[in-house]
Amino acid sequence: MGRDPRELGGAWQSAQRHSFRAPSSALALYVDRYWAVSWEYDRPYRQLVVPLPQVHLSFHHDHAELHGPCSTHVHRDLSGAGSVFGVAFRPGMFGVFLGAPVASLRDRMVDATTVFGSGLPMVADAATVERFLLARLPASDPLAELAAEMVTTIATDAAVTRVDTLAGRFGIGVRRVQRLFADHVGIGPKWVIRRYRLHEITERLAAGGEIDWACLAAELGYADQAHLSRDFRRIFGEPPTGYAQRYGPG
Repeated sequence: MGRDPRELGGAWQSAQRHSFRAPSSALALYVDRYWAVSWEYDRPYRQLVVPLPQVHLSFHHDHAELHGPCSTHVHRDLSGAGSVFGVAFRPGMFGVFLGAPVASLRDRMVDATTVFGSGLPMVADAATVERFLLARLPASDPLAELAAEMVTTIATDAAVTRVDTLAGRFGIGVRRVQRLFADHVGIGPKWVIRRYRLHEITERLAAGGEIDWACLAAELGYADQAHLSRDFRRIFGEPPTGYAQRYGPG
C-alpha cells in the first residue's frame, strides 16, 4: 500500500490550521504556550504526533484531557471537521500542579478534572484558561525550576549528548538528575537528550545537502549509524529521510 500523499511535502497543512500564543509573564514559568488546531477532512487522515517532554492539557468539545509525556510517537485519527485547544506546560513545571511525580503520567491520558477539579472551565480559549491557572498558582519549587533549567540546557546546547555531561554542568550526581527528571519531567534525562539531538537531524535534512550519517551519529553521541536510525524511528515513527518528506518539497 502506497503512502498517503497528504503526508508529503506539507500537503497535510491544507486541511489543518494551527495557532500558538505565549502565556502572560505571570504564567510563563509554568506554561510554554497555548495552542489550537482545527481540521476538515473529507476522508480520515492518520496524523503523526511526535513527542516532547511536556504535559498537555487539551480541551475537546465536551471534556478536557491531560496527556503525560510520551516516550514514543503516537497517531491520531482525524476525520470530518473538528478542533482542539490546548496548554503545553513547560517541561519540568507541571508537577507543582499535579502534586505527585510526573512520571506517574508517563504514556498516559487522564481526565483533567481528576487534577484540576470539576471547576475546570470547558471554554476553550486562552484568556479563560489562563485566569483559571493564575488563580491556582502553586508555591515556588526550586527543584522543579532546576529540572526545567536542565531541560532548557539540553534543548539549546547541542554539546549535551550524555547524562553525565548534563550532571557535570550543574555540579550534581547522575542519580540525582535521574530522580529530578522522574519527579518533575516525567521521563528520563537520557530520553530527553536523545529527543532534542534527534530533532537536529530534521533541521539538517530540511536545510538540504548531503549528510555524512556515520559522522553525524558520532557527533550526536551514538555508537554507530544503526543505533541512531533505530532511536529516530522509535521516536519519530519512521526513518529520517522518510520523516523529512513530510516537510520537504512536494
